[in-house]
Amino acid sequence: MKFEFSDTIGGFCQSYDSATRSGVIKTFAGDEVKFKLSDNFYARIVRNLDEPYRDCTGQVEKLLRDGQMIFVYGIYYPDESGTHFEASYMDFPGRKPEEMRFEEADWWINQARSIADFYIKAEFPNGEIDYRQYRTRLTLDGVRKPDFRQETDTISRMIYGMASAYMLTGEDRFLEVAEKGTQYLRDHMRFYDIDENVVYWYHGIDVQGDKEHKLFTSEFDDDIEAIPMYEQIYALAGPTQTYRLNGDPAIMRDIRMTISLFDKFFIDREKGGYYSHIDPVTFDPKSESLGRNVGRKNWNSVGDHAPAYLINLYLATMEEKYKDFLEYTADCIEEHFKDYDNSPFVQEKFYDDWSHDETWGWQQNRGVVGHNLKIAWNLMRINSAVAKDKYVQFAEKIAEIMPTVGMDTRRGGWYDVMERKLRAGETCYRFAWHDRKAWWQQEQGILAYQILYGCLKKPEYLNLARISAAFYNAYFLDHDDGAVYFNVLNNGIPFLTGNERLKGSHSMACYHSIELAFLSAVYINLLHTKKPLDLYFKPLVNGFSEDNLLHVQPDILPKGSCKIESVEIDGKPWNYFNAETFTVKLPPLDHRPKIKVRIVPTES
Repeated sequence: MKFEFSDTIGGFCQSYDSATRSGVIKTFAGDEVKFKLSDNFYARIVRNLDEPYRDCTGQVEKLLRDGQMIFVYGIYYPDESGTHFEASYMDFPGRKPEEMRFEEADWWINQARSIADFYIKAEFPNGEIDYRQYRTRLTLDGVRKPDFRQETDTISRMIYGMASAYMLTGEDRFLEVAEKGTQYLRDHMRFYDIDENVVYWYHGIDVQGDKEHKLFTSEFDDDIEAIPMYEQIYALAGPTQTYRLNGDPAIMRDIRMTISLFDKFFIDREKGGYYSHIDPVTFDPKSESLGRNVGRKNWNSVGDHAPAYLINLYLATMEEKYKDFLEYTADCIEEHFKDYDNSPFVQEKFYDDWSHDETWGWQQNRGVVGHNLKIAWNLMRINSAVAKDKYVQFAEKIAEIMPTVGMDTRRGGWYDVMERKLRAGETCYRFAWHDRKAWWQQEQGILAYQILYGCLKKPEYLNLARISAAFYNAYFLDHDDGAVYFNVLNNGIPFLTGNERLKGSHSMACYHSIELAFLSAVYINLLHTKKPLDLYFKPLVNGFSEDNLLHVQPDILPKGSCKIESVEIDGKPWNYFNAETFTVKLPPLDHRPKIKVRIVPTES
């Protein structure tokens, strides 16, 4: 090699010699790389959003002990004796090999608070929560772009983030944003079809002063002039999480009538699953007007119900019909998405009869790394409600394979979209477009291995969860402007070009980042480090009126893994709860009480 280049190496310190300022790092893949500290070397401890810079340059000799996880950014130089790697700086996830800062009890709670505050300030800079001023597109530093299109799904995703931030913190500003956003969706983006007794949601609206123009069908090239299932699914994400907090019966009516839409027009009762699109006039999934989407099924139409709204709906009600719905989608995924005789990646696109569609649009015969991980994560969640060996086997198959094809085992982090098959002479699966890493795919990897470890206690899953979370917290947090970056390069440096420079877009609205924070707080505290977790709720006076019970289980967790320790209503102890079923009997309400519930692990 006759040239120099920079790179990041992630792994574990094997040795360090202070006399020569050199050492060896064993990468996550198991390769050993020698390094030498450069003359201007510096080091830092990974820090959370809103924390000050944490320099540790002077403690490097003590920190570089055997087994210490580190990320080393440096430059490869060609010299007479070969190529040498000089470290420019290091990032330490903690000060000891078994100490991870992101496993501190309040790490993810504080991160959720910071991200939510960023989006409140960005969307409502004058402090008034007025969704007429909401904009889909936000710049890197949180300035609203001068376009007036408001997308239903993007607002719903932000509502989810705000509702989750309230559940973790009990801070009323987050609940206000969630409830006002939910009402705005109901007032402006919802259509009630009287004839069919169903609700469906507009793609969005164009706002101009006091006027608005409703966009009935999707405006995206993939779904143009159709009603795509995934848009209807994600319209429920924010309202459902808000319902968990306040029990608003109007929200529940919308949820039920939207599910009626799915069961009347999207479901395939003959061959199973749900169609991805329906015609906006006839509601027919097999209308020729749908073009390449006629009679199609995909990951989003079948698999996105669970994480977007259905698990949270089940947690809020514990109704058997929603558990059955979860089981139905999980069975479809387990039966049809596996394709290991042909590829290490699941199959995501299907024709009407579940035969494989390998020519559709941008996807062709490609696999989305995050969707594979998302399947593992959600199968393990559903398995705690409906235990089936096949769910665990499929999840573990994904957990075994994905690090070998979708993970960057030299630097850390998860890739984006990959070709599902090797061509002649290839030994490495190709990237579809680039080797960048998106924030939402990191979420899927972190949560998949956290829940796998929480349920199965296999140390390799904890290791992969930690590696994934360490890379994310080292390189995706924007300490200059707030919130998280959309994409980073393979070496962790932010990629700030085009739409990927934005903090608000069709894809990004504090949904995945706060979902990650919320569930990481749950999984780490309750299933790993065994620490208590406080959750907050604020029922309406007529909230949860069907059974007068507040359901507070934070996620579908292994039975017997945790319980309610205590409940406070308006700061006073309340003893009418069932610790094992996660239910709180509500008193007669003439005001909105703030309810604090402490969940504790059952194992010390």
